[in-house]
Amino acid sequence: MRAFRSRTRIPRIAGERRMLVAMAVDATGSGMYVPFSLVFFHHVTGLPFATVGLVLTVVGLLGLGALPLAGAAVDRYGARRVQLLLYGVRGTGFLLYPFAHSLPAFAAVALATAFGDRAFPAVQQSLLGEVAQGADRDRLQASSRALRNGGLGAGSLLASLVVGFAGDAGFTAAAWLNAASFALAALLMRGVRAERRAPVEGAARPSAGYRQVFADRPFLGLTAANFLNALGYSALSVLFPLYITTWLHGPQAITGTAFTLNTVMCAAGGVVVAARVRSRGARRTRSSALGSLLFAAAFAAQIVLGTFRPGSGVVLGGALLLIVALYTMGELVHSPSAGALSVAAAPEALRGRYLAAYQLSWSLSAALAPSLFTALMSVDGRLPWAVLVGTSLVAAGVVVRLERVLPGGAVRVALAGRVACPTPPLPQTLRG
Repeated sequence: MRAFRSRTRIPRIAGERRMLVAMAVDATGSGMYVPFSLVFFHHVTGLPFATVGLVLTVVGLLGLGALPLAGAAVDRYGARRVQLLLYGVRGTGFLLYPFAHSLPAFAAVALATAFGDRAFPAVQQSLLGEVAQGADRDRLQASSRALRNGGLGAGSLLASLVVGFAGDAGFTAAAWLNAASFALAALLMRGVRAERRAPVEGAARPSAGYRQVFADRPFLGLTAANFLNALGYSALSVLFPLYITTWLHGPQAITGTAFTLNTVMCAAGGVVVAARVRSRGARRTRSSALGSLLFAAAFAAQIVLGTFRPGSGVVLGGALLLIVALYTMGELVHSPSAGALSVAAAPEALRGRYLAAYQLSWSLSAALAPSLFTALMSVDGRLPWAVLVGTSLVAAGVVVRLERVLPGGAVRVALAGRVACPTPPLPQTLRG
């Protein structure tokens, strides 16, 4: 028994508790406005809904320009310093929102905040790569995903209570509470220190810049596969509600129940499922592909449901929740493995730039999904699900094919207690 415990115990990383608490605090603050951002900003600024929506769309696209800048800054100054700066930018933005009643003021604050919001995920991924190696990266990926889902749910509930108690003034309170959450998260992260590792001979040089990123065909293939999967991630929030009401003619309440089920499963099961995947020694590429196949199965089930369209509300609701559960299992399997794979495949000296490029796959899919899904829905309600089945299957095939050209230390998980594989050297090129 003692030997078993010694072999299976996972050593903690220095500052890990502080980092996880900071993630939870950050997510809780974000949850106070993310689920109802249009309503939130309308009440906080007093501007019309149409104006708020237009400004958020424009600054969201402009905010993508922060990604290459953030990636270069991470490679030069380190992820933790850049993350602290972004916490400051985001916190200041939400502190100022209640005073941004004019259109120019709101646009300026929203643009600065969008820069911070768009750059933050790539910087956080880089930080996970700096503080952890091997299986610890996969574990932290799963923990961060679970904490984010739980925090968003808790923040949404907290915002509802604040607004319900204080009325419209509650939106201002929520903005300032979110600013306070960023400040607290930054204070917690100041105590986290990344490991300094000796450079590996033949490793990438920071001076190579984005030229090397765009020459790394295996990593670009990984990014393209993630773009296809990211469209599937957008389905629950963008396509699912529209599909229920316009094609299935089901009650809108099912949407809220589905979101709750997804959030609870991710928060409660994310770490457990990821640990089971790691314990079986699955390659990150294979587990990522398995998640894509589960996505494809869930999307195919939506096509079947949309073909028969049961008239019973109980049957329809039960079938939709089963499909959402299958979809969420795909998310639980795919997300930690794909995230850790991207971090491990990036050369350490250029990790910031690499992950900034990778993050573009998420941002572009989020920008394209609404127009793509609505256009396909106008033809046939089942067509967007058929497209998503195809994108998920292609993504699974691409990731598996990339196994032979990605760094071995990225594909295979280095178990805790073993010596981690060295930093990936200069990129390979795909062989036919």
